Amino acid sequence: MKIAILGAAGGIGQSLSLLLKLQLPKNSELSLYDVSSVTPGIAIDLSHIPTSIDVHGFSGNDPALALKDADIVLITAGFARKPGMDRSDLFKLNASIIYTLMEQVAINSPQALIAIITNPVNTTVPIAAEVLKKEKVYNKNKLFGVTTLDVIRANTFVSALIDKTPEELNIPVIGGHSGVTILPLLSQINNGIKLNTTQIHDVTYCVQTAGTKVLEAKSGGGSATLSMAYAATSFCLSLVRALNGENHILEYAYVEGTGEYARFFSQPLILGKNGITEYLSIGILSEFEMCALNNMLDQLKYDIKIGEEFVK
Repeated sequence: MKIAILGAAGGIGQSLSLLLKLQLPKNSELSLYDVSSVTPGIAIDLSHIPTSIDVHGFSGNDPALALKDADIVLITAGFARKPGMDRSDLFKLNASIIYTLMEQVAINSPQALIAIITNPVNTTVPIAAEVLKKEKVYNKNKLFGVTTLDVIRANTFVSALIDKTPEELNIPVIGGHSGVTILPLLSQINNGIKLNTTQIHDVTYCVQTAGTKVLEAKSGGGSATLSMAYAATSFCLSLVRALNGENHILEYAYVEGTGEYARFFSQPLILGKNGITEYLSIGILSEFEMCALNNMLDQLKYDIKIGEEFVK
């Protein structure tokens, strides 16, 4: 199985490449691409780690060789947010990068499962979808915005309040992948765990602002690269399991679903060999969650619209 990482020389890309080199099934191929000239060296560096994963590195302006016949494409290319930047600033920097890369994905690996990590995910995923549509290779069951980081943050923050480890939790997170569009469903914590009102408000706020907290704490030296690499690795491994024939794999991702709330929406999914096999219901929400959902939709729909209009 071939996994291509576009943006492999960046803060997320290098960590993601390392984690996948250590965790992919035997005899997988890791194909690294970045415009940076250091990318072949990163591949050689990783190739010295004693696992049976072949690693190849490509640099320059043409990702065709890296993408050729890839089964999974992970896109983390682009600029990271810096202190003082909002998501609209990031959009201006990253929209063209996603557009150009998706044209190459459409040509060289049109059947691949595609996972977008590049922010702002609320907008870059619609860009990716519109480019694939333009190239007549769009399959909504194979395009994902990676929101796993929101899930693992919710698990981590809740575990600090209760007598459970983060590994025992799997808290649904719906909506989008920035600010108020991120909604952890704390009324649906597994094992029948209940939080009080103060805890629900505090955890929701912490999940929604976690990226900014990392940004500020790194003092301009980067964004959430390590935790994002971990989250993207987890999601990629679920895609690998699905492609290898495992059924009923539950994941959360930002996808084009039924359009009940917005054209793109993060929700629970079942994965299979051809990508998404089932779009699951978000379930029964509490009054607080229903209010938060209704209040986020205008922002989420606006984010989606500017992505669509960028391509049109």
